[in-house]
Amino acid sequence: MKRAFFSLLRLAGPFWKRMGLAVLLGFGTIASSVGLLATSAYIIAYAALQPSIAELQIAIVGVRFFGITRGILRYLERLVSHNVAFRLLASLRVWFYQKLEPLAPARLIRYQSGDLLGRIVADIETLGQFFARVLAPPAVAVCIAILMWFLFGAFDPRLSLLLVGFLSLAGVGSLALAKGLGRGTGRRLIGLRASLNSALVDGVQGCADLLAFTSAEQHQSDISSLSQQYIQLQERMSRVSGLSNALTGLLMNVSIIALLIVAIPLINAGQLDGVYLALLVLAAIASFEAILPLPSIFQQLESQLAAAQRLLEIVDAQPSVIDLRDTSPEPIDASLVVRDLRFRYGPEERPALDGISFQLDQGSTLAVVGPSGAGKSTLINLLLRFWDYDEGSIRLGGHELRDYRGEDVRRMISVVSQRTHLFNDTIKGNLLLASPDASDHDLIQAAKLAQIHQFIQGLPNGYDTWIGEGGLLLSGGERQRVAIARALLKDTPILILDEPTANLDALTAREVMKALYGLMEERTTLIITHRLVGLEVVNQILVMHEGRVVERGRHDDLIQAGGFYNRMLKLQTKSEALDILLEANASGAGLVQ
Repeated sequence: MKRAFFSLLRLAGPFWKRMGLAVLLGFGTIASSVGLLATSAYIIAYAALQPSIAELQIAIVGVRFFGITRGILRYLERLVSHNVAFRLLASLRVWFYQKLEPLAPARLIRYQSGDLLGRIVADIETLGQFFARVLAPPAVAVCIAILMWFLFGAFDPRLSLLLVGFLSLAGVGSLALAKGLGRGTGRRLIGLRASLNSALVDGVQGCADLLAFTSAEQHQSDISSLSQQYIQLQERMSRVSGLSNALTGLLMNVSIIALLIVAIPLINAGQLDGVYLALLVLAAIASFEAILPLPSIFQQLESQLAAAQRLLEIVDAQPSVIDLRDTSPEPIDASLVVRDLRFRYGPEERPALDGISFQLDQGSTLAVVGPSGAGKSTLINLLLRFWDYDEGSIRLGGHELRDYRGEDVRRMISVVSQRTHLFNDTIKGNLLLASPDASDHDLIQAAKLAQIHQFIQGLPNGYDTWIGEGGLLLSGGERQRVAIARALLKDTPILILDEPTANLDALTAREVMKALYGLMEERTTLIITHRLVGLEVVNQILVMHEGRVVERGRHDDLIQAGGFYNRMLKLQTKSEALDILLEANASGAGLVQ
C-alpha cells in the first residue's frame, strides 16, 4: 500500500504548482465563508446597539466582499482542481499504455480482456480523483485550522485552543470511524468492479455462443449476483460516510456549546466584548466546512490504492523480450536462418519447439505445415520477437535476431494472420494502419493486387465504408483480402502468412491463395499453415509434429514419400470434397425452393 501511495505521489508530482493553486483557492473559498458569516453576525449583533450607519460601513463592505469572493473562488477552485484531475488522468493513461505495450503479448496472456479494460478505464478513472478527494481536503483543512488559530487567538488563546482542538478531533475522529467501519470495503469494491467488468465484456463478446448453448440466463444470473454484491458494498460505504458526517456534525455542535461555556464568562468579566459572541459562533460553524470532506478520504484512498496496485501489478512485470541495444544492425539481405531452435513457455512445460533448423534465402518461399499444436504459431512468435528463444539461433539478414530491436524486426516483416484484427473504422482507415502516408492511388493498387478493389467499389461509401468491430460486416474471405492489401501497403522484404486460409471454405481458401501469390512475389515468404492449399509453388516444405521437424522437401517429393505429409493431404482432400458437395446440395435445394 505504501509503495502504491508513493507511486501515485510521483505521478502527481509534475502538477504540484496547479495542485498548490487549487489548495490555495480552496482555502480562500472556506476562509471567505468564515469571513461572510463572521461579518454578517457582527453586523446583526452590533446593529442591535443602534450605532451610526458609518460605524457599520466597513462590515457591510466586508459582507459584500466575502460574498462575492466566495463564489468567485469556489468557481476558480473547481476549475483548477478539475483541470488537475483531467491532466492527471491523461498522464496516467499515457503512462500505463507506455508500460503496457512492451508487455504484449507474452505477459498479458493470463489477463481477461474485460479485466484489462477495467484497469485501463475504471481503475485509472478512480485514480483521477486522487488529488481532489485525497490530497487537497487535508491540506485545506490544515490551512483553515491555522487561520482559526490566529483569528480566535486574537480574542483569547483559550478560544483558539478549544476550536482547533475540536476541529482536529472531528477530522481524526471521522477518519478513524470511517477506517474502523469501512476497512477493506474500498479494496473489495475495486476487485468486485473488475469481476463485473470482465463478466460484462465476456458476455458481449461471447453473446452468440451463450445464446447458441442456451447459457444466456445463467450468465445473466452471474452478472446480477455480482451487481447485487457491488450495490451492497456501495451502500455500506454510504452508511459509513453518513455516520462519519454525523459525527462531524455532533462535534461541531459540541464545540459551539464549549465555546459558549468559555466565552460567556469572558464577556461577564469584561475580557471580551459581547458583540463578538455571535461572530465567534458562526465563524466556528463555517470553519467545519473544511472538515466535511475528510471522512471520505479513507474510503477514497483505499479504493485508489487498490486501483493503483492493480495497475502496478501489470506495470511491474518484466517484459518477456528486452532490447539489448539502442540501435539495430543494418541487415545484409532478407534471409532467415534457424539453427537448433528450442523453446518452452514455462519451466515445467514440454518444449513447444525442439531442435528446429531451416534456411530461407532471400526471395524464396518456405512452408511450415503440421497439425494444431505442432509449434507453428510459436515459431512466428519467436520470429517477431514476442518471446525470446531459450536455445539455438535465429539469424535475420545475417545478424542474430536478439541484436535487433523488437520494433525494427517488425518493420522488416509483414504478417497476414488467421486472426487479423480490423478496427471499427473505415476500410481506408484500416489500410492506412500499415502506411499512414499512403495515397489513394497506393490504396487502390494494393486492393487490386489483393483482389478486393471491385468489392470495395460496390460498397455504399467505397473505401470510406465502416466495417464494424473486428470487421464483422465483412466475410472471412473479405477480411483476409483486406489484411493482404494492408501487408502490400507495408511493403516489407519478408512476409509471414500465418494460417491465411483458416476458417475459410475450400473455394474461398483457393481464391485467397491466388491473391497471396501477388504478395509473395520477390519477397522472402514463410507460410505457416495446417491446410495444404497451394503449396505446389513453394521452394521447401517443413512438416512439424509435436515441436519437431518430421519431414522436409518439395510438395511432389513429400507425396511420393508417402509419409506424414501425404496422409495429411489425403485427409484434407476428402474433407474439402465433402464441403464442396454439401455446398452444391445446399445451392440446389435453394434453387428448387
